[in-house]
Amino acid sequence: MAATIDEMVRKGVNKLRNKADSMIRSWNAAKSRMIAGYDATPFGPTRKSNYRAGIQTAEFRVDPEKWARNWPAKMSE
Repeated sequence: MAATIDEMVRKGVNKLRNKADSMIRSWNAAKSRMIAGYDATPFGPTRKSNYRAGIQTAEFRVDPEKWARNWPAKMSE
């Protein structure tokens, strides 16, 4: 039997909540690779410095409630 959108949202939110900690750890672990990759671009020192500062202070946030609002809206398009 096919699942309803509401059932899919509940399942998706649960999956997102279960893997949120792992997603945050992975993103934080990738910060140095993001900075190194950007440093390899031909952009100038100001751009690179701004990017580095932004990545170092940025926080990866998981918002299951936002996902639960936006995903069904997108699937209904």
